[in-house]
Amino acid sequence: MYKIKTLNPISSLGLDLLDSAKYTIADEIPNPDAILVRSAKMHDEVFNPELLCVARAGAGVNNIPLERCAEEGIVVFNTPGANARAVVELVFCGMLMAARDIPGGMNWMKTIADDPEVVEKVEKGKAQFTGPELYGKTLGVIGLGAIGYKTANAAAAFGMNVLGYDPYLSAETAKKISAGVKLVDSLEAVYKQCDYISLHLPATKDTTGMIDEKAIAQMKDEVRIINMARAELVNDDAILAALGSGKVARYVTDFPNAKTADAKGVIAIPHLGASTPESEDNCAIMAAEETRDYLEHGNIRNSVNMPDAYLEPSGSVRLCFFHCNSPAATPAVLKILADKGIKETGMMEKTNNKYAYCIIDVNAPVEEALAEQIRQIDGVVRVRVIG
Repeated sequence: MYKIKTLNPISSLGLDLLDSAKYTIADEIPNPDAILVRSAKMHDEVFNPELLCVARAGAGVNNIPLERCAEEGIVVFNTPGANARAVVELVFCGMLMAARDIPGGMNWMKTIADDPEVVEKVEKGKAQFTGPELYGKTLGVIGLGAIGYKTANAAAAFGMNVLGYDPYLSAETAKKISAGVKLVDSLEAVYKQCDYISLHLPATKDTTGMIDEKAIAQMKDEVRIINMARAELVNDDAILAALGSGKVARYVTDFPNAKTADAKGVIAIPHLGASTPESEDNCAIMAAEETRDYLEHGNIRNSVNMPDAYLEPSGSVRLCFFHCNSPAATPAVLKILADKGIKETGMMEKTNNKYAYCIIDVNAPVEEALAEQIRQIDGVVRVRVIG
């Protein structure tokens, strides 16, 4: 029986995929085998030795200590693309609100709602909230992942000129990008040509604070910036100064804070990017499927701290282990098995920059003493026996 701890409410459509005969699920459960989480902060969590994986029902994983999890052999999953449609829709909502001052107009309407001459005042006062159409304007999409490329395609279909920038664009994603999207090879090309800029990047040491005074200086006057990705991408002081000078016409953010929440020119949205029932269902389903496949079969899909790995079963027992990319580790494991007369029926190994993950199928028992012998191999981080 596997024990699953939920740190946030998780859609029942996901939890129902975890068979009650095999899983116990609760928000308070000792020594869980897996954790399902949405936005709960986990950096101060002390992980029990039994914990095998953490699945984030969403794309961002800033709330999870990824490196510490890796060091302890805990796989962290996310759910890329599961909330993409919800975020894309909010991006367009943000662009429309940034074009015409719709929030300002709505707030003004409340101040005159009880005036007997409201109709006349609307006609006299509406000009202060006008703005440009999106059609024919140029949108720059920085980051062409699951959300970014869908945003670019939708904007092209909407009649916008679209520039896309992503130095890490995968061949698979490139095939999905509309012919109406022009790929450029520099941020400067986006900054200099675009009326609207939409950010779709993770917050890393390279991207944190990337929209700063220097970047903004390269942009067109009265540019409108949409940030539905991560608060850390935009330097608050730089964006507020640019709004004050008129260099930036509007800043739309899904991550308001004490500086930006009520600042002039900022359209602050209370982190609604993935807040649709459809998105929450999709994320929960994907997180549950990833967790189940790893716990029951040792397969890894959509990990953000360990290599992805999948092997069709070919034996009655599956041996899985992580090591620190030690070239001697896997040969040492195979020798231990061979010395016991155990032959592999299937095997695969995947690596990333720091860790390797190996799955070996066999048709013989792998006793705890043998598993412990493998744990003692230099560089081995964690060993599991399934079956």
